[in-house]
Parts: sequence; C-alpha cells; structure tokens
Amino acid sequence: MALKIASRFRRLLQRPGSIDLGPYERLTQLVGEAEESVQSLTDEELTEAATELRTTGGLHEDEQIEFLALARDAGRRALGERAFDGQVVGALAMLQGRVVEMATGEGKTLAGAIAAAGYAIGGRKVHVLAVNDYLAKRDAEWMGPVYELLGVTVSHVGQVSTPEERREAYQAEVCYVPVNEIGFDVLRDRLVTDVADRVTVDADVALVDEADSVLIDEARVPMVLAGATRSEALDDDVVQLVRTLRAGVDYEIDGDGRTVALTDRGTDKVEKALGARAEEQAAEERAAEERAAEERAAEEAAAEEAAADEAATDLTTDDAETVDASAADEPEADDAEAEESEPKEFNLYADENLDRLTQINVALHAEVLLRRDVDYLVRDGKVSLINNNRGRVAKLQRWPDGLQAAVEAKEAVPVSDSGEVLDSITVQALVKRYKTLCGMTGTAVVVGESLQEFYEVDVAVVPPNTPNIRKDDPDRLYLTVEQKNEALVKHIGVVHESGRPILIGTHSVEESEQLSDKLAAAEIEHVVLNAKNDAEEAAIIAEAGVPGTVTVSTQMAGRGTDIRLGGRDESHDKEKAIELGGLYVIGTGLHASRRLDDQLRGRAGRQGDPGGTLFFASLGDELVTRYSVSSGLRPHPDETGRLTDRKSIGVLEHAQRVADGANAELHRTTWQYNRLTGQQRAILLETREKVLTEDLAATELAERAKERYDELVDEVGEDVVKAAARRIALGHLDRRWTDHLAYLADLREGIHLRSLAGGIVHLKPIDEFNKSAIASFDTLIEDAWKDAAETFGTAEITADGLDEEASGIPRPTATWTYLVNDNPFGTEADRILGRLRNAIKPESVAEPEEILQEEFDEDDLPEELRDVDDGDDGDDVDDVDEPEELRDAADDEKPDKKD
Repeated sequence: MALKIASRFRRLLQRPGSIDLGPYERLTQLVGEAEESVQSLTDEELTEAATELRTTGGLHEDEQIEFLALARDAGRRALGERAFDGQVVGALAMLQGRVVEMATGEGKTLAGAIAAAGYAIGGRKVHVLAVNDYLAKRDAEWMGPVYELLGVTVSHVGQVSTPEERREAYQAEVCYVPVNEIGFDVLRDRLVTDVADRVTVDADVALVDEADSVLIDEARVPMVLAGATRSEALDDDVVQLVRTLRAGVDYEIDGDGRTVALTDRGTDKVEKALGARAEEQAAEERAAEERAAEERAAEEAAAEEAAADEAATDLTTDDAETVDASAADEPEADDAEAEESEPKEFNLYADENLDRLTQINVALHAEVLLRRDVDYLVRDGKVSLINNNRGRVAKLQRWPDGLQAAVEAKEAVPVSDSGEVLDSITVQALVKRYKTLCGMTGTAVVVGESLQEFYEVDVAVVPPNTPNIRKDDPDRLYLTVEQKNEALVKHIGVVHESGRPILIGTHSVEESEQLSDKLAAAEIEHVVLNAKNDAEEAAIIAEAGVPGTVTVSTQMAGRGTDIRLGGRDESHDKEKAIELGGLYVIGTGLHASRRLDDQLRGRAGRQGDPGGTLFFASLGDELVTRYSVSSGLRPHPDETGRLTDRKSIGVLEHAQRVADGANAELHRTTWQYNRLTGQQRAILLETREKVLTEDLAATELAERAKERYDELVDEVGEDVVKAAARRIALGHLDRRWTDHLAYLADLREGIHLRSLAGGIVHLKPIDEFNKSAIASFDTLIEDAWKDAAETFGTAEITADGLDEEASGIPRPTATWTYLVNDNPFGTEADRILGRLRNAIKPESVAEPEEILQEEFDEDDLPEELRDVDDGDDGDDVDDVDEPEELRDAADDEKPDKKD
C-alpha cells in the first residue's frame, strides 16, 4: 500500500520512479565536515588513506563518507574542480544503484568517476558504458588523474583496440567502453574454443553514461556476430521494375509511413513483368536446348541414315499401317506440346516464388520508405545508416533481411557481405547481465517508469548547483511546413542581428542542409554539424556559445561537449553573450519524444547562465501526420500561417504523447520476444561453459561411443582425445544454436498469421511464439550431443589433434560484428492485424465539428492532413479516435446545430 501511495505521489509531481534525496543530502553534509581533515594530507597520504578503505564487501555508510571526502579533494587536486554538493549527491545515488538526472553542465562526468571509484574501492569491477569511442577515451583520460590519486586503475576500449589490448583493459578496476564494443566482445567470447582466447571479465557493475539513450532508445537494438560469408545482391530486373511503380496506384503507404504494400493493380503489374521475364528466360532455355539437340542430331545423321534405309526395305504391310497410325496421332502430340508451351500465369505469392516476393518487398521498402540523407548517407562508395537518436553515422550498423542489399542496389554501390547469425544480444539483455546497474543522464524522469519496468532502477533527480534561469518560450505552431520554415528563417535573422549566439536543432541531415541553404540565401553566416562531418563535432559545438555564431546541428544527445558562453575557453566576449541573453536554442520541430526536446533545450542555461529556447512546428510535420489526425480541426491561422488556438496546439501535444507511447510499446513487445530467447541462451551457455572448462565432452562421448573413445585413447593419448571431444561438442552446440536463432527469426515473422489461424481472440502471438520456441529448444542440447557422438565416431583425430574441416565441423573462416537497425516496416501480418483492429474498433464517441465552407476550406490544410476523416476511403490507414482532452475543447467551441 505504501509503495502504491508513493508511486501515485510521484505521478502527481510528474516524477515517476524518482526518489527522495533527503538521506543523500544528509550524508553530503557529513562529507563536507570530513573534507577539512583530508585537505591537510599529501598526495601520497591521500592515496594511502583510500587504499586503507579497500574492502571486498562494498563501502558502508561511514566508509562512504570518508571516501567521498577523499574523492572530492582528489578532484580538486587533479582537475582543479571541487565537486559541488549536487555531484556528491549524484555519486551517492549511483553508489546505491540509481540512475541520476543532472542537467547539462552540472558535472556528470566527475560524479560518475567518483561513483565508479567508490565501487572499485569496495572490491567491485566497473564498466562505464559510454555511447561512443570518443567519449570513452576522453573521459577515461580526463578522469585518469583522479583515479590515480585514489589508487584505482582505469582503462578504455575502442573500435581499434586489439584483442590483447581489450583483455588488458578489462582487467582494470574501472574500464570505460562503448556499449557496442562490450557487446561484441561478449558475443565473441561466447564462441571461443579455448578459455585463453577470452577478453572480457564477469559482468559486475555497469555505470551507464547517457542512461536514457542507452537503456531506452537503443535497448532493443540487437548486436550481431555473423559468419559464413554470402552475398545478398538483388536482381537488377527487380530493382528496375520497382522503380516503375507509382505511389497510390501500384502501392500504398500506411498512415504511419512505416509499411508499404502492393495494390492489386501493382501486383498484376509485377506479375505480368516477372511472368514475361520468366517466359523470356524459358524461351531462351528452350532455344538453347533445341540448338544443342540439333547439333547432336547432325552428328548422328550420317549413321542413322544408313540404318533407316535398311529398315525401310524390310517393312511389312502391318508395319506400314502401324507407322501410318502413329503418324495420324502425331498432330495430337503436337497440340499437347503446344499447349504446354503456352505462357503460364505468374503467381507472385506461390511457394516457388517466395524469393521473388521477398526481393520485390525489400526493394519496394528501400525505394519508397528509406530516404537518403535522412535514414542513411552514401559516402566512400558505401551506405552508412544514420542513428536518429544521435544524428550521426551509426558505425557497423545495417538493416536486416536483405534490406541493406536493397538500399545498396538502389544507390548502385557494391553489395556488402552478409551471413548467418552465429549469436546476437540486445543492449537491454547485455546490461541486465550486470549484478549492479546505475547511471547518469540529463533527462531521466520522463522515462522513469520504463527504467523501473525494464531494469528495476529508480531515478534520483539532482537539482542544479545554480538555479536555472533559462527562458523556454511556448512552441510556435504553423499550418504548413513552408510557412513554418519561412517564419523560422525570419526569426533566426532577427535574433542573429542582435549578435546573440544561436544553436538550431534539426531532425535529419537532409533538413540541416535544406535549412543551411535557406540561411545562406538570407545571407546569415552559420556552421553545420551533422552526420556528414561528425568528426568535427567537438570543435563546432564548443564554439557555439560565441556571440554572432549560428550553429545548425542534428540530434544533440550524446555529443558530450558543453557549450560555454564565450567559447571553449570563455574568452570570446562571454560578458557580451550574457548581456544578449545567453545561448538561444531553436528547434525546427518537436521530436517523437519530449525527452529529446528537453535534451536540446538543456544546451542553454548551463550552470546558471542565461539562455532561451523556442521550438517551431507545423501541422504538416511528420510527427503530426504520423501520430495524430485532423478530425474536427478548424484552424484559423494569421497572415503568417501561425496557429494559436487551443485545439491545434492540443493536436501537436497529443501527437507527441502518442509517439512516446508507441515507442514504449515497441520496446515492451521486443523485450517480450527476446526474454525467452535469453533464457534459452543462458541454459545453452551453462552447458557450453562446462564443456569449455571441464571434461564434460569427454565424459559424454565416452559414454555414447565407448569403444571409439578407448580406441582413440590408445592411439593418440587421452589429452588429445579430450581436446578433440571438446571441440566437436562446442562445434555442434554452436551449430544447433545458430540454426535455432534462424528458426526463431522465421517464426517471429510469421507468428501473427499462425495466431490468426486459431482465432485472434483466443491466441496471442507472443504465446504462440513461446510455445513453438520452447518445443524447438527442448531437444536442442540432446540433439547436439547426438550429432557430436556421430561425428566423434568418424572424425579424423591424430596425434596432432582434430581435423575440423575433414570431420565436417569447420569453424567460421571469418566473423564480423554489426548492429541490426530496427526494421521500420513490420510484416504483412502486422498490416493484416492493423486492418482487423481497425475493422472491429468502435466508432469515435466524439462527433466531428461542422465546418462551414465559407469559414474554412479544406484546401487550406496541409496536403498530408486532407481527407483523413472521411470515413472508409478505401485505404488501409487506421482512423484514430480524437483524444479525450481535445473533446472538451471541441464541445466548448462547437456551434449550435441548425434544425
């Protein structure tokens, strides 16, 4: 009951999952009192005092107070930065397993280092999970002197680190490592055949930087280890065919812009084209066969002619009649042959054409839904995905299921290698391996409930050291995108004339470059930071606070660089920047998550500096067109296109809430599907670990093939046989797991259709998935042992060991890692379910407003919002009910109906 009351109280304060800081603040006062005695110590004495606190059971409260006093002074000596009380509170919260929310510029990096050192002094191994190589290396080196004074070893891992460097780095008490790199190392360690080849250590404490981005935004992104290289190149005929299809005629895009499907007319067009191509190929094959037959006939003609003449002289009358009868039947045979040669109707959905259907679908997705400079870049002859959460290139990331190859074919670049998945792990599953989880970020409260649901961690909101005086202006909403952009550029010009530094946040590379062109046309000098020049980000962002500077940037999350008024060293007219009102942040549109808007806003008003923010939006923005509707909307824009009525603004706010909810549900669904797979993986890994570190393989195979085992022991020695048995067992366990993952991938694609076959009300897709997954895994380990015993009976084992290639269990000749970008399209089954939900959904209880033609013409609406609420218009777009909070507004403004 007490927990429920506390949860409701947190909701009332709009701080779900947050905790009371009172106990931490009390301890912080005691730390301040202990600090005076620490300041008189020499550096050596401070290190010795920290060493004396070392334990293996974690620091108790009194020990934490002493340690924090030492750590605060170590920061003062090593960096010239004495931790504020808020930083000490943050470190205490992290030492208690919390995710700390601290505003940008409040010193999260030092607070995290103090917490990491505290865990290390308490006998724990800490991985500080960063979002990229740059931040991992920077923070490890930056905080290095603090760790050194406290007697704690520190290291970092990056993409270029060798296996030996990684192995050494993970041995340090605190290791800064990008979350992707530790994930890939864990996957590689799971496939080693010798313990000495491992690089990682047991997962103990994870301290996550940018915790909301890592734990929520990227939690469902799978990291993949692949092998057995193959090519996924699309037929050029398919690529060219898809380019001839027309939107709204041959294919339709759903209301969310996430799926695209052929219409009946499009299917007919594709089938006709593919059928003609198939017939053409068949004709070519027949012609080739006929030419070959003619050549063979010509070679045999001379010999056959003599034999035919001799046979002709011996013919009897009966034989002749038989020949005549046979000849009479020949036309019928010709008719049958002609009938068989007639073109057959091409069925795109026939089982034998499944590969063609798949190619058409992925090519259509690539052509229609994935946009260059928005979803991906093309540079250096390669397709590089853009991480929308960070506005930068997503290194080593690719789309699954042939989609990557389809985009590469679309852009006419070489198709990259692919292969079978040897193993994979999501960020969420990776993080949940750790015994203790904590972290820090600038925006955690908004995802507080999700952090509790998925990780069972609370949020500690640390107030800023200096009150925030930033001014956040209300969003400005316009009718169309064009009107919004016109007002945006005009407003930037007005502010720029005053000399105030401006940071403009855009949503994509394409948008940043389009805005750059508009600013250039308006003769406004500016710099651009996007995924195309992310290597320059630190230098660009660091100078964004200089008066007169206009900086255009994509998503600011994880940039890791503070914006100081007056520039990096605060020497470029800092006082002038303050007088002008500080950094002015402008958003070109609201993000799908309010948290991302807050991250952008947080760049202004650092450590009590003045600042301001303003977001522009329009009813034509993708956020509104994808997640909201115009039902009953009666906009009355002013001469600039700006909307100020409560209902229009409510539509914008509602769209953002719907988007947030949709992403949360996607996260929840993904975790449900991955949870069972994780449990099965744990069972398999337990067996694999025994095989790798013990003599389980030898024991099992000695029982299953005793005669063969004894024979080999006599021939090559027991040690050699044990090693061979181990490699055989590991090979078959890994093979069975790879096949199981492939089965689960196919199963998940079609599980919705299977549930429909049993009745959508009675069968849940996740239940059907789990049932089939359990049945598939039930005999996996036993089947692997049977395979191993069979291989052991015939394997080539000499004094030099096992010949894996000759024995039929070769290891992958090469492996590589990548991240699978979330497939943004869903499946045909998802679309079917969407249509069913739409069909059975009750009609909205809210009546649409009557809109008089003389008051408002639908043509005034953005094109994306027209004809949305005309009822059943024949498309597959779900009609979304009007939000409850907008119905009251509609009732207030609704005119009286005429009789």
